[in-house]
Amino acid sequence: MKEGLLWYDDSGRELADKIGQAARRYRKKFGTSPDACYVHPSVLKDNGKSKAVDGIRVAPSPSVLRHHFWLGQEEKRRSRTRKRNS
Repeated sequence: MKEGLLWYDDSGRELADKIGQAARRYRKKFGTSPDACYVHPSVLKDNGKSKAVDGIRVAPSPSVLRHHFWLGQEEKRRSRTRKRNS
């Protein structure tokens, strides 16, 4: 991700609710929906594996602090490959 939204939420709500609220703010700010969200590995159950929440891929990243959510749009592999070959 080249740009995104860093969202803080330490409430006791469910993960899906937290990501949903952050995604709404992202859409309001950037005019498009995020497709990726990085969280501290401790947030994800199931051994810290990636999962989807409302069409957003949620993945662990040790560089994201607890209670923080880094949302954005992943760069597509094709567009990066085309730029390299141009």
